[in-house]
Amino acid sequence: MMYLSHSEKETEQLGERLGQALSPGTVVAYTGGLGMGKTAFTRGLARGLGCTERVTSPTFTLVNEYPGRIPLFHFDVYRLSSSDALYDIGWDDYLDRGGVCAVEWSENITDALPADTVYVRLRRSPTHENWREIDVEGAHAL
Repeated sequence: MMYLSHSEKETEQLGERLGQALSPGTVVAYTGGLGMGKTAFTRGLARGLGCTERVTSPTFTLVNEYPGRIPLFHFDVYRLSSSDALYDIGWDDYLDRGGVCAVEWSENITDALPADTVYVRLRRSPTHENWREIDVEGAHAL
C-alpha cells in the first residue's frame, strides 16, 4: 500500500499505525536514501509497540533495544558489507527473542531477511521535495 507523507509527524503516525498492527517476531525492512525518514518512521513504530524511550538512529552501535509491549530491536546495517556480519552480532538471537526487528538499509542484508518480512520503502515525492512516498508491503492490517 502506498502512502504520501507531508511531514515528519505524518511519517511517525504511519509508523505508529504499523507498530500497533505487528506481532512479536516480525521483521520490518526499510529501504530509502539518507534523510528519507527511516528513523522518524521507527519512532512511530516504537510508540505503536508501546516503547516509551527516546528512539535514535543506531548508526554507530548497529542496534538499539527498546522495551515495550513488544520489544523493538532497531538495526542500522549501513556499515555492514554482508549478512555474515549481521549474523556475527547475533541476528538469529534477536529473531528468536520475540520482539520486532526494524532494519534500516536492509538492502545490505537481503539474504538474511525472513520470507514474511514487512518491507517499507521511503522515497522523495516527485511532486514535492519535502513529501515522502512510503510503500508498505506485507502489512495486511494497515
